[in-house]
Order: sequence, then structure tokens, then C-alpha cells
Amino acid sequence: MEDRFLNHRISSARVGRSKRDCRVKRCRIVKDVLRLTTEGISDLVMEIACGLHNLRVSCRHPFPAFDVLSLCGSG
Repeated sequence: MEDRFLNHRISSARVGRSKRDCRVKRCRIVKDVLRLTTEGISDLVMEIACGLHNLRVSCRHPFPAFDVLSLCGSG
């Protein structure tokens, strides 16, 4: 029983990471082969892509929700 619980936790974390990696790969520079050979550049590119992803997620809903009926005057 403990093994099933542990396997479920591990697989859930793996799925979450896979989805996050897919979202980060929206940036084309992460998806394509990086030809820059300078030490540490690939890590820096991945950090920037992750930062852009976090910014995109945090700004997903910048405006508060509003009631459409109240704008029409019939509420």
C-alpha cells in the first residue's frame, strides 16, 4: 500500500514537471539546438526562459473579473 502511494506521488510530480517543461519550451531558443558553446550559456538561457514563463503565468489575468450584466444596466 505504501508503494502505491509513493509511486502516485512520484508520478504526479513527474507529470507536473513535464507540463512545466512543455510550457517553458514555448520559447524557441529552448526548443532548438543551442550552438553557443560558451560555458554556462545554456543554463542562463534556460533560467531566462523559466523567468519568462513565470512572468507569463503571473500576468495571465491582469484585470479583475467583472459582471457583464452590470455593464448593461440590467442587474
